[in-house]
Amino acid sequence: MTNMPCAPRTRPHPTRAQPLVRRHPASLKGILRRGGVVAYAVEACFGLGCDPRNATAVRRLLRLKRRPASKGLIVLAGASRDLRPYIQSLPSCAQKTWPGPHTWVIPAKPKVLACVRGHHHAVAVRVTAHKEAATLARVGGGAIISTSANRAGQRPARTHRDVCRRFGHALDAVLLGRIGGATRPTPIRDSRTGLFVRL
Repeated sequence: MTNMPCAPRTRPHPTRAQPLVRRHPASLKGILRRGGVVAYAVEACFGLGCDPRNATAVRRLLRLKRRPASKGLIVLAGASRDLRPYIQSLPSCAQKTWPGPHTWVIPAKPKVLACVRGHHHAVAVRVTAHKEAATLARVGGGAIISTSANRAGQRPARTHRDVCRRFGHALDAVLLGRIGGATRPTPIRDSRTGLFVRL
């Protein structure tokens, strides 16, 4: 499978003294489409997200987290159909667990950015049952990057205030919301083997 380069699509959204704090997912639509990086509540913590098709935004997010691009990122959607641009098929093992806090590694389509896949020919995806996160993914174009709001070695942020304290002006917006009932990050399984990549 061809390793697609992360060629920039748009310039990143300019930063502000503090990130915008918004109550409604739809209010972040323009920010995401301009290449912004936002924070939002998911199942167990606050996450950082951006447009998975925008290489400039993904690279910026990776720098904020201090996360190596080789590890790859999770693509989150509110419906399984919205993952079709990213994965080669929708395996039944994954569909049986969605929507819900279950992430699956599925063979990726060639056009998926290398900085999203990491050093893999597959991509981690999830259809979430978290209402605000699902809506944000939909208004942002169908799917959004989902990675915990923390820098390497830190605990993930669990409130919007914690996110603002840690990242400040480096983010474009923070979506108000409450995290779900999960106490640990979502388990990750390989759709081809059924084995856990992360418990």
